[in-house]
Order: sequence, then structure tokens, then C-alpha cells
Amino acid sequence: MSTATRHSLADLLVIMARLRDPERGCPWDLQQDFSTIAPYTIEEAYEVADAIDRKDWNELRDELGDLLLQVVFHSQMAQEQGLFDFDDVAHAISEKMLRRHPHVFGDVSYADVEAQKRAWEEIKNAERAAKGAAHDDSVLAGVSHGQPEWQRAQKLQQRAATVGFDWPDHRPVIGKLHEELAEVAAEFEAGADPARLEDEIGDVLFVAVNLARHAKVDFARALKHANAKFERRFRRMEQLAAGEGKPLASQGLTEQEALWQQAKAEER
Repeated sequence: MSTATRHSLADLLVIMARLRDPERGCPWDLQQDFSTIAPYTIEEAYEVADAIDRKDWNELRDELGDLLLQVVFHSQMAQEQGLFDFDDVAHAISEKMLRRHPHVFGDVSYADVEAQKRAWEEIKNAERAAKGAAHDDSVLAGVSHGQPEWQRAQKLQQRAATVGFDWPDHRPVIGKLHEELAEVAAEFEAGADPARLEDEIGDVLFVAVNLARHAKVDFARALKHANAKFERRFRRMEQLAAGEGKPLASQGLTEQEALWQQAKAEER
């Protein structure tokens, strides 16, 4: 472990305040607001997940730091506007964890994990009501719009399933996927109206998320693996083409497909 001075969370808060100092701060940091920083916040969360997926624990430490910086950055901007500060953020999440875990910090007990999940949703509904949110007794109430749409699709499906609106297993989901793909093909045949295609392709993606859910497969992880597989094979195609002295871009689709199949066969 380094013998250099170990900085604390308090130090980070001071550093962030200095970066935002109107007279002595960093010009880039001073130009930022909630909207411009939000994309970085999302990106850093994905970087954390990627480090975990790669089991790179040193990288995870650094990425968690980057993610923490996002919280500190937003909190500093809020403090400047008199909205709240970092201590308010820490207090709010602490209160929420205490409130949502009465079986840990209170005398409540649940029969099983499913009972705990139901209670969790009930507590969240009560919290929304306490905030004065418009009453919404739909089972879909509270599914956030501020998340990737594939994830929102998954949560909408999970909520609907709690009242029995769900397929019994994967078989009818596969049938529905074929049906939706046929409708996409029909739209192409009819002239490929952009709005209609967007609608039909959206249906395909929604059903694909449902299929992953029934298979108990993490949709994001599955897509990540597919991306990695494509990148690995495509890079191998480029290597094979270079080895032949014929750049990939100069080859026709038939030749490129042959290289793809070769790259694919090498992985077996």
C-alpha cells in the first residue's frame, strides 16, 4: 500500500468545491450543469459493470472512484443552487435503506424472498404517496423512465407478471418473436415506411427482452457477449485478409463471408 497521504471523502468534497470555484476553478468544470454531467454518470456506471465483468479489481477501484465523483459533482452543483448538499444525499439514502429493510433494522419478518420483494414494492408505493405524487394504482406505477429502454421493458414485463399477465414458458414467446419478425418483413414488402418499421422493430426487441427474461438470461450481458463475439471475429477477418495481402475493404461480400466463416470455425 502506498505510503502517500490517503485522501478521504471529505478531501474529495473539498477538491470538487475548488474545481467549481468561480474565481480559481477549472473552466471546464465551471461550464457543466446537471444535464451535461448526466451522460458521464451513466457512462461511469457502465464502466463499473465492465470492470466487474472482467474481474479487474484494480480497475473496479478506479471506476468506483469515477462513479463517486459523479455523485459529488451533482451534489456540489446542487449545493451551489441551494437545493441540497452531499450530506443530504447520504442522509436520504441511509433513511431509505433503514425504511426499506424493516426485517433487518426492525422487528418485521418475511416468509421468503418473494414476500420481501412484495413488501419492498409496497414500501416504495407508500413513499411515493408520502411525497404527494399523483395517485397511480397501476401495477406498472413507478417503473422509471430514466433507465435504458431494454431494462424498462424488462421491469414492465415483470410487473405485469405479478398479476398473471405473462406467458407460461418460453415456447409461446418464441412463437410471438416469429410473428413479430414476420410483421417486420411485411412492412419491408409494403414499402418500408420508417414509422411503421420503427414500431414493428420495437415489438421485436420487446419480445426479445421477454424471451431473455423467461430464459433467466441477463439481456444486457447477452448483448455484450454478442458484441464481443462480433468484434473478435471481425478483427480476425481483418487479420486473415491482411495475411492474404488483400485488405478487407477491397473484398466483395462473398469473400468477406468466407473469411467470417473461417474466423468462426477457428473458435470451435
